[in-house]
Amino acid sequence: MELSKIEPFLEGKTILITGATGFLAKLVVEKILRVQPNVKRLFLLLRASDTKSARKRFNDEIMQAELFNVLREKIGANNLNSLVEEKVFPIAGDISIEDFGIENPEMKDDMLKEIDIIIHSAATTRFDERYIFI
Repeated sequence: MELSKIEPFLEGKTILITGATGFLAKLVVEKILRVQPNVKRLFLLLRASDTKSARKRFNDEIMQAELFNVLREKIGANNLNSLVEEKVFPIAGDISIEDFGIENPEMKDDMLKEIDIIIHSAATTRFDERYIFI
């Protein structure tokens, strides 16, 4: 899909991205924020015990990545921080657990009603992992 078609497609959409701390997902998050800052929301599923831990992991492992320097220079650090505060929502969870391990039923229901696109890029780094069917 051409970039000229992707930008309008993403406008106003809510996107769930799993595996957000992984290499590919970081690229996707940065690209979306750079080419379509009018995305409605980005829910980022991060393996964490609670929302505070998910936010910390997001800040430490995603926002501090050198990859975001281009965007910081393009729109300014303060504007990037404001954009992220408004649009990006780290969610504590785990894809190997039923309902992604999201315990708050209201949050889960709200997310399900709002999400337009799911980008699944979560993986495991354990190479002796068994298939899990949920």
